Amino acid sequence: MKYAIIADIHGNLEAFQVVLEDIRAQKATHIVCLGDVVGYNANPKECLQIVRDLNIPVVKGNHDEYCSSENHLEGFNPHAAEAVIWTRNQLSTDDKQWLCDLKYSRMAANFTMVHATLDAPERWGYVFDKLAAAASFPYQNTQMCFFGHTHVPVAFMRDTVVRGGTYSKFKVDSSKKYFINVGAVGQPRDNNPKAAYVIYDMDAQTIELRRLDYDIEAAQKKILAAGLPERLAERLAYGR
Repeated sequence: MKYAIIADIHGNLEAFQVVLEDIRAQKATHIVCLGDVVGYNANPKECLQIVRDLNIPVVKGNHDEYCSSENHLEGFNPHAAEAVIWTRNQLSTDDKQWLCDLKYSRMAANFTMVHATLDAPERWGYVFDKLAAAASFPYQNTQMCFFGHTHVPVAFMRDTVVRGGTYSKFKVDSSKKYFINVGAVGQPRDNNPKAAYVIYDMDAQTIELRRLDYDIEAAQKKILAAGLPERLAERLAYGR
């Protein structure tokens, strides 16, 4: 089996469509989504509908939670908060209920899915380093766990200690546990503007990070036309 692991689509239809085309070209047999289908970009409803139509395993991201509720936006930066409020107005009651019903973590095949962390998935902690990753490993009951949230692809491994770093493709070692960020489809933040997702080949036991060009200018124009903050359009070109 070959799994496509996607995360942080964030309403970026142009990036999402290119990723789906590549998933088909890679002959992936399954797709899972690690949350944040909506937020930031200008096509939240369209992206959400595609995900719903795919009928795939999905876990809840922080933007999914806040865009489907009236929760106070304390802790959000002003641009993100403005996008959440705008997105709330684009989604139907049914859309919001679907997002609200998502679980914070779940299993798919032989791996775990979570948006943020395993130790407290509902608190939306960020994992950028080995110390932060170490907090999730005691809660990880599978060899592999895939996560998103930071929009930065990085792989953490634990045998006796936790190690971590960037990756492009590697072979899974059966003696180690892995906590892997798959990067962002719709708003990369690792100084690479290309859309990101992962192919997990369960037969070959390989993890491959895929990076894809998409029509950034079209996505930017939609953001500006929607009246969303200009900063959200600008950052797509720089991947940060």
